[in-house]
Amino acid sequence: MAKKTIIYPGHFNPVTNGHADLVERALGIFDEVVIAIGTSPDKQPSTDLRKRLDLCREVFRNDSRVRIESFSKLLVDYAQDMGTRFVLRGIRTAQDFEYEFQMMGMNRALFPELEYVFLPPSPSVAHISSTRVREIAQFGGDIRQFVHPAVVAALSKK
Repeated sequence: MAKKTIIYPGHFNPVTNGHADLVERALGIFDEVVIAIGTSPDKQPSTDLRKRLDLCREVFRNDSRVRIESFSKLLVDYAQDMGTRFVLRGIRTAQDFEYEFQMMGMNRALFPELEYVFLPPSPSVAHISSTRVREIAQFGGDIRQFVHPAVVAALSKK
């Protein structure tokens, strides 16, 4: 039987315990999760791509079922290149759902076989967002409860 792979695209700026929660739960459904760190002309992440890749690799280093890659093309083209038709997205709020539903529609218009798997976060991590983690870290706040120790170390160096 072929391995069932799902792509979890995003900027992961930084990777949080919320992201890790979704990956862990997706591994209960799929054989492999590919964390696909995208580049986008309309976003300028505060952490460079190489560092985000390294941090994700550190966070998931003990699970061979998680692969970390970057991509700079349409998600539908990346999925087809990967030989999968599954995309993982986390939904925390109604706003998230509206945005993701629109993206799903556009992507399905380009790749009709594409299937989105929407997962809500576990209640213990539902409040975590990369934006809020960056803000707290920027002002010297304690982010240890929100991210892996490697991310704490990386953000405290900034």
